[in-house]
Amino acid sequence: MKQYYVYILKCYDNSYYTGFTNDMERRITEHNSGMTKGTYTSTRLPVVLVWLETFSDPNQAIMVEKQIKGWSRRKKEALINEDWEKLVEYSRNYKQYGKSSKD
Repeated sequence: MKQYYVYILKCYDNSYYTGFTNDMERRITEHNSGMTKGTYTSTRLPVVLVWLETFSDPNQAIMVEKQIKGWSRRKKEALINEDWEKLVEYSRNYKQYGKSSKD
């Protein structure tokens, strides 16, 4: 069965990049090579894998990737740190903890 991955990378500038792939090893190598000029990670090297989830359904993986891309920085960090209480708190209180100049 084919596997698909949603991942979060921490970039050299401490920003996060969320992506989707069917070959995690190849994708990390591509990101760190900087081979595709002009992409988000190409100017923020090196990158480090900080979170990964595996899926068997590519549509579900793409849905999760898009969802995470819309999250605030602190919500992504709660996911990365497996801080489920904070993840729920930031979800329930989006107006208070959501998009801000600090995210």
